[in-house]
Amino acid sequence: MVDFQSRDTRRGRDEDEQDPAESSESGRDDGVDARDDDRHGDGGHGDDADSADHDHHAHDVDSLGVAVVTVSSSRSLSDDPAGDAIVGTLEDAGHKVVSRDLIGDSYDGVQGSLDGLVNRKDVDVVVTTGGTGVTPDDVTIEAARQLFDKELPGFGELFRSLSFEDIGTKIVGTRATAGVADGVVVFCLPGSENAAKLGAERIIVEEAGHLAGLASRGE
Repeated sequence: MVDFQSRDTRRGRDEDEQDPAESSESGRDDGVDARDDDRHGDGGHGDDADSADHDHHAHDVDSLGVAVVTVSSSRSLSDDPAGDAIVGTLEDAGHKVVSRDLIGDSYDGVQGSLDGLVNRKDVDVVVTTGGTGVTPDDVTIEAARQLFDKELPGFGELFRSLSFEDIGTKIVGTRATAGVADGVVVFCLPGSENAAKLGAERIIVEEAGHLAGLASRGE
């Protein structure tokens, strides 16, 4: 005979007792919540972030000595809207243009000019405009790259991304780039006024001081 009273008594006891697995899971959840509170609390993270940002920019150069070089066989310094745009943008940002040159589309001429500038004590940054396209006499990139100790491909990538908004797929025809030569940052921009102004305003003014500070560390 089945003892229904005994079976009901056992069932009642089982329902009153908490399953050990559930008890363990509940305790673990409480522990996780407590750890999450500790991990996601303030914990000084704000101060650490401020300190890290300060350290990251500790070597920034606030006032740069800049050399501007226009590469063109058809322009002159009195008719150089791209060079004027670069000079105006950098001076408005508080930097000093210590050299302004115009040289023809010559590999040796471009390389010789850049080599002389990066060895000047008063030059922190060089900005060239012109000679970055795909015609046979566009030789600025080839000449500059031979002097680079480190290339900065992100500059050209960002410049082309920003320029795409204005000129669309035609941007594939520019080889704008940047690099570090003897501790001096060299930016190579296209020869059009709009391109020179965009690169100077949107990228160079924002990053030149930081890059120049990093490039000259240890000198």
